Amino acid sequence: MNSVKHTPIANEVINELIEKACFNEQGLIPAIAQQHDSGEVLMMAWMNAQSIRESLLSGRVCYFSRSRKALWKKGETSGQVQNLISMRLDCDRDCLLVLVDQSGVACHTGRRNCFFHEVTPDGLIINSEVEVDPHRLYKNK
Repeated sequence: MNSVKHTPIANEVINELIEKACFNEQGLIPAIAQQHDSGEVLMMAWMNAQSIRESLLSGRVCYFSRSRKALWKKGETSGQVQNLISMRLDCDRDCLLVLVDQSGVACHTGRRNCFFHEVTPDGLIINSEVEVDPHRLYKNK
C-alpha cells in the first residue's frame, strides 16, 4: 500500500468539479481507475456526484453500482480496497481518471485488472490468470 496520506478536498473544490463535470442522463460519469505508480489500467466503473464527494473526502474510492442502484465503496465486500491518490477530469469533462493505490486485485473475476480479454489476429484471448478465487473474495456469492 502507498504511504501517501490522503488530504481531504475542500467542499468548494468538490462542488466546482461536480458543477463542471458532464454527467449522463442517469447522473453518472465513467471513471477509469489506474494504478498511480505503474500506470496499469485496472477497471472502469461509474460515479455520481455523491460517490465523487465521498471519494474525495474519505480518500477511499467509492463508485455508483448500477446493478445495486447504490453507492459502492471498492473493497467493501472483497477487501480489495482502492485508496485515492488523485482524480482528474478529461478535456470534454465527461470522463474521470481516478489514480489509485489498489490493494490486491481490482476485478471481480479475481484478476488484477478487468481488461483481460485481448483482441489478437487469431481472435480473443484471456491474457491474465485468476489471482484470487472470486468465491473467496465474495463469500456471499
